[in-house]
Amino acid sequence: MLLGVQRLTKQYRGPDGRVDAVSEVSLEVDAGHFVAIRGPSGCGKTTLLLAAGGLLKPDDGQVMVEGQNLYSLSPEQRAQFRAKRIGFVFQQFHLVPYLSVLENVRVPSMAWPMENAAARAQELLEMLGMSHRLHHKPDALSTGERQRTALARALLNRPGLLLADEPTGNLDRENAEGVLQFLTQFAHDGGAVLLVTHDDYALGFADRTIKMREGRFHSASEEATDETTNEANVS
Repeated sequence: MLLGVQRLTKQYRGPDGRVDAVSEVSLEVDAGHFVAIRGPSGCGKTTLLLAAGGLLKPDDGQVMVEGQNLYSLSPEQRAQFRAKRIGFVFQQFHLVPYLSVLENVRVPSMAWPMENAAARAQELLEMLGMSHRLHHKPDALSTGERQRTALARALLNRPGLLLADEPTGNLDRENAEGVLQFLTQFAHDGGAVLLVTHDDYALGFADRTIKMREGRFHSASEEATDETTNEANVS
């Protein structure tokens, strides 16, 4: 097990009191596996992803990555662990506008120095078909090129776990397929991928899909029951 989430709960305070964004969710992702979480906006999937990556401390529950309990670490230790072992890909690319493509990919090495960062960055960009854009700024890139740059940045430090939040949400089908194939290859090479999305097309690339609604996971039988109930109500 590369990622283990146990009974994770995260609450926020709303106008009517506390609201469970995520409620007692448990999940395991093994090395070599690509797991997708599907759900509508506001169902808690991004909150879960951030907590799984050590970016958002849960109110209850435990997150284990490669045997390490993330929230038993100090904030500084957790930041170092993230920099070495976890990669993030987001729908909004979060590229630094005044840095070149190559420099953007090298940003993680500033937080955690690594040998041959420049060569590694260039290698990843070549793999992603971006060798002709190394010295361009983000505003000169297409949407698909920005996402490929962000993906290369996420992989710079050779993480074991890759967390992807709607990475195809701003992409056309061709660019989305390229990103999803790269995530698939990352898993096949022994990494673990956790993707959250509401895009049905992306689900076809995952080994396993989990449905999420209102902060909880729902099984196929529960979904079928809901559909039957809805049909009965319509009748």
